[in-house]
Amino acid sequence: MAKRKGRPTSVEGGGKAWAGRFREKTDRIVEAFTRSVTVDSRLYGEDIAGSIAHCKTLEKARVLTRLEARTIVRGLESVKQELDRGRFAFSPQDEDIHMAIERRLTEVIGPLGGKLHTGRSRNDQVALDIRLYLRNQLDQLHERSTELQRVLVAKAGANRTVMMPGYTHLQRAQPVLFAHHLLAYVEMFERDKGRLRDARARLNVMPLGSGALAGTNYPINRRYTAELLDFPAITLNSMDAVSDRDFMIEVASALSIVMMHLSRLSEELIVWASQEFQFIDLPDAFCTGSSMMPQKKNPDVPELVRGKTGRVYGHLVNLLTLLKALPLSYNRDLQEDKPAIFDALDTVTASLQVMTELMRRLKVNGEALKRALQGGGLLATELADYLVMRGVPFREAHGITGRIVRTALDQGRDLTELSLEELRVFCDRIDKSVFSRLTTAAAIDHKGQIGGTARGRVERRIRELEQLLS
Repeated sequence: MAKRKGRPTSVEGGGKAWAGRFREKTDRIVEAFTRSVTVDSRLYGEDIAGSIAHCKTLEKARVLTRLEARTIVRGLESVKQELDRGRFAFSPQDEDIHMAIERRLTEVIGPLGGKLHTGRSRNDQVALDIRLYLRNQLDQLHERSTELQRVLVAKAGANRTVMMPGYTHLQRAQPVLFAHHLLAYVEMFERDKGRLRDARARLNVMPLGSGALAGTNYPINRRYTAELLDFPAITLNSMDAVSDRDFMIEVASALSIVMMHLSRLSEELIVWASQEFQFIDLPDAFCTGSSMMPQKKNPDVPELVRGKTGRVYGHLVNLLTLLKALPLSYNRDLQEDKPAIFDALDTVTASLQVMTELMRRLKVNGEALKRALQGGGLLATELADYLVMRGVPFREAHGITGRIVRTALDQGRDLTELSLEELRVFCDRIDKSVFSRLTTAAAIDHKGQIGGTARGRVERRIRELEQLLS
């Protein structure tokens, strides 16, 4: 019996676009197992944009007439409106978003919809879609990172005179400005943005026209397609274009580093908000209580950001493992790349958003920070450097200062509480000028070189960052 022209049969392969070679329908278990439309449906906008560009390229190559191309483009725009409005009816037969759109296009404009796939494969189609999607997502993440930086700079500016202990090994080390501490994270996020930009530049290459793996037999102008989609370059090897996902690994790596920095900031907020520190007060709206202990105020948001960091790391390892043993060219394993990168993007986006708002509303406890500066030998390095300036070799000055600190500790005193006479017992080069160095403000303001914590230097950096991030 003759088959109806222009429509897939419902007998062979269950109406699949590739059904011609098969005698049996796809088993329903296999359909459910291989179906990815619930994951990749978020690519519909990119898929339709790529299809419109491909349609125009086919017209330019005279594979489609002008009327055919216009009809297909109008049909694709109609399908997009259905998807935008949530009115698109997915079919159980839709393997992925690409086939769902093509199926609906054919329903809208008839058999002409079957011409759209001329000269392309789902292999180069999905490679295009994911590059378009990541390009847009990285632009948004860049802006979200910038907004977090703006909030950190504003918080630093509002607390520009607040001093605090700086730590190494989680032990009090030297006094710094609280603003200087916050600005350290601004620098970290600036490097993160650089990595996002680098990843974007490498993925911003147009793969369409690579076909399944070997290219296409049609005289299409790939540079024209790239121009329509705002790609500055095209891929130069069709096998590489359809089979590698190193650009996704690079994005996942950059996202992992963003989360690592967010996690470090989260850890500090958790510690600072504890009753042992009380350096900050987290906004009530970003904390939770205990179902058993009425007094509790738990820092759940930074704890969750810290916890979700491992989730993003896992997606990076997932992608690396997925690619590590795949022969050229395309393999169905690559269907598993999207759940990993999509969840990583969603997690980082949500984490940046919530941490930005938390930092915007965070309150700094200046009195607690001031109390933390008392005792603990925070000015010991200032005394050692004072001795060096008086002609004492640094190693000798270090030893002298260490003995002074030990004596003060034995007496339950801070080195700043020792008299001039007591200090001169250890070194006769010490005179009364030492006391002008043994203050928190002096310790901070002597660090006036580029990158130091001196008040003038930090003030200058705040102004530079305000201009840079505006």
